[in-house]
Amino acid sequence: MTAAAAAATTLAPWARAAERPKSETLVQQLYKSLSAEQRTAVCFPFNDRKRTLVDNNWQIVDQTVADFYTKDQQALIRDIFMGLHSPEYAEKVIAQVEHDSGRKGFGGSAAALFGEPGSGKFEFVLTGRHCTRRCDGDSVEGVAFGGPIFYGHAAKGFNEGPEHEGNAYWFQAKRANDVFKMLDGKQREKALCERGREETGNETVKLTGNASGLEGLRAADMSKDQQDGLRAVLRDLLAPFRKEDADEAMKLIEASGFDKLHMAFFKSGDIGKDGVWDVWQVEGPDMIWYFRGTPHVHVWAHIRAKA
Repeated sequence: MTAAAAAATTLAPWARAAERPKSETLVQQLYKSLSAEQRTAVCFPFNDRKRTLVDNNWQIVDQTVADFYTKDQQALIRDIFMGLHSPEYAEKVIAQVEHDSGRKGFGGSAAALFGEPGSGKFEFVLTGRHCTRRCDGDSVEGVAFGGPIFYGHAAKGFNEGPEHEGNAYWFQAKRANDVFKMLDGKQREKALCERGREETGNETVKLTGNASGLEGLRAADMSKDQQDGLRAVLRDLLAPFRKEDADEAMKLIEASGFDKLHMAFFKSGDIGKDGVWDVWQVEGPDMIWYFRGTPHVHVWAHIRAKA
């Protein structure tokens, strides 16, 4: 029996979240289980440019989870993904991926490994429709989630209604709109902009490093209760993700300067013309969280340490 085959026979499904090892540990198990042929196809040097990419619907490699990996390896990849999310949201998130990925479900995703887990810097990246997630064991210093991420959902079809029925992430927009309701007339005038950014892969989450010239209303120009509302929105944006990643993201945001954040809502893309803003964002010098809710939900996020 080869070493890869022997490693594969030791893999076990983790039925309950409490039993599941950290995703980083599972990435090491996955790497050890790969055959030489598999490593040639899906393993790359840590500094490969492909590691840093993000998009709304893409495959980081041609090989899909369902077609390329053994059943045990598929279970590991699923558990790695689940472990990157909070216990409260993990099932809902993977149900979204299953739904949006078509006939193969989660198996239609693609995964790649960069570097060598357990012996230096590494990163596991899983991609597909409405999905870019990363697991890096803090190999990427000063960057939340190991790099830019993407999530989204088309719950009831490509074109969703104003209520976004069944959408896994629409609750985030509802909370953001609660903040808009707290603003006075002049603040709303500042916060309400014409059109959101174009979606063009990594350019979508390009960070300016600038504290001025950003769209929307500055947090520094909000009252304390409005700022508390914005912080609550940030917590809601981070709620689907595991605690350590959410905590790191908030730490980086605060260190870069909460008062420098800008919150913007966009007139274009208001489904139903109901004044419930489907497209909005929170942006600072070193972070962007862009929520595009039309025709269905796309969300782009990138947070780094102060430049």
